[in-house]
Amino acid sequence: MSDFRYLKFLGLFQFIFKRFGIDYSVMRKILVIKLTMDQRRAPTIFNNAKKKEGNQFLKSIGIYALYGLILIPFIFLGENYIFLMSIIFGISMFILMTSMIADFSSVLLDVRDKNILNTKPVNARTVSAAKIVHVGIYMTLLTGAFIGVPSLVILARHGIAFFGLFLVMLLLLVLFIIALTALIYIFILRFFNGERLKDIINYVQILLSVSIFIGYQVLIRSFDFVDFDFIYDFSWWHVLIPPLWFGAPFELLLHQNTSTAIIALSIMALVVPILSISLYYRLMPAFERNLQKLMESTGKSRKKMFQPENLLAKVVCYRNEERVFFRFAYQMMKQEREFKLKVYPALGMAIVLPLIFIFNQWSMSSFAELAEGNSYLTIYACSIMISLMVHMLKYSANSNGSWIYRTAPIKETGAMYSAALKAALLKLYIPIFLLLSVLYIAIFSFRIIPDLAVVLVTTCLLTLLAYKALNNEAYPFSEAFQAVQNVNTMKNFLMMFVVGFLVLVHFLATLFPYGIYIYLTLLLLVTFIGWRWTFYHQATPSEEVH
Repeated sequence: MSDFRYLKFLGLFQFIFKRFGIDYSVMRKILVIKLTMDQRRAPTIFNNAKKKEGNQFLKSIGIYALYGLILIPFIFLGENYIFLMSIIFGISMFILMTSMIADFSSVLLDVRDKNILNTKPVNARTVSAAKIVHVGIYMTLLTGAFIGVPSLVILARHGIAFFGLFLVMLLLLVLFIIALTALIYIFILRFFNGERLKDIINYVQILLSVSIFIGYQVLIRSFDFVDFDFIYDFSWWHVLIPPLWFGAPFELLLHQNTSTAIIALSIMALVVPILSISLYYRLMPAFERNLQKLMESTGKSRKKMFQPENLLAKVVCYRNEERVFFRFAYQMMKQEREFKLKVYPALGMAIVLPLIFIFNQWSMSSFAELAEGNSYLTIYACSIMISLMVHMLKYSANSNGSWIYRTAPIKETGAMYSAALKAALLKLYIPIFLLLSVLYIAIFSFRIIPDLAVVLVTTCLLTLLAYKALNNEAYPFSEAFQAVQNVNTMKNFLMMFVVGFLVLVHFLATLFPYGIYIYLTLLLLVTFIGWRWTFYHQATPSEEVH
């Protein structure tokens, strides 16, 4: 069995584990097995359909190194340390927290080893410690890759004292992220069980992803831009923004800013991570006991009297075969937890982004000027979800059942694809669009209704284009999530340019009398012809069903 260098380094600190009642030798054996099994696991950021030898996570950290390059410009934002370091720690927290949620929540919530470890003389605290160290090893490697190049730039730009403080704050940030995630799961496990618990965990993971994104906007608004410089003005709610905690010690120690606000934020940067880890340590046994709930079932779910997919299928599908596939796709998107975990964060972003743009515009003008302007075009920002939504329609946790496509008497495969896209639009996009439309009409009045109709038809056309670019070589829900690959970067960028181009065309159409109505008519015609030609003039795919 393989040995690991970082476990040898960990052995230097075994006295700390023993001090807290953790059996280090047993924990190390558990870690060796877990790390060996990781040779077969590919992380979310770097999955591939083909199995490869070695630890795929270690091979993927180069991607995080590329992500880390985005930090470099912020290092040269002047000498306002609390501003530049809060931005750097904010970006780092976003990348690391989303990676923690996507790749390592399954490690913290893993119950597969229960049947083995529960029959052995291993205390719960040792098992939990193995989990947290397991995650900590990978988070350390990931963090090292992410801040490797920026840390060298920090060293060259700001000197050794700044660099040393940066490493200490980064360590505290990683501890805080791990502990925060674990404590949230502990809280959820305490109050829910069975299938309901699994749903709640998914929704919390989604909420965390969206809230981190929103946190960026709150962080930026903590500073005022005056005379080409950022001025920090403390408000009580700043104590709720972690990046400000970790930026404050630079201002305190290197600029000798001893204001009460800076001292308070600096204390939180030190105390909160330590308290979080200590609290997690105390709750370890209860956490392990409550993990048993993930193996429970709440029994059969009651059949609902009204199922909207039946009515929607009759409205948007014109063939019986297409209606069958519509109901199937709608149910799959409703029930698949992993599908929701991968797609729903994008839905949250689709709601938040347009509102952020509107809020930014409002902050620079009066409400009357906003209502009379053309900022309603920012609703196109909700189209960011289309590429991911279409791409993920290929995947399912029950992909082994895709053999049914080969055995079923399907007359038109186009009906299958068309139904899946219609179901995705109605299940995922339309509710968001309707919600935003109500808010936009309240702001811009009923004059924008023709524009909203254009946006809706444009999104249907974008869905078709995304399908042609990303998803037209696989049956819906026919591939395992383990084979998920990131949306092709080049194609994704091209889709963004397509959206931008269509926004420009929409804007130009508003400059001419009746231009918006002419444009809407042309869009309807192009979308209708394109949809029929794509889905009812294609042959059955020749590739294997996975």
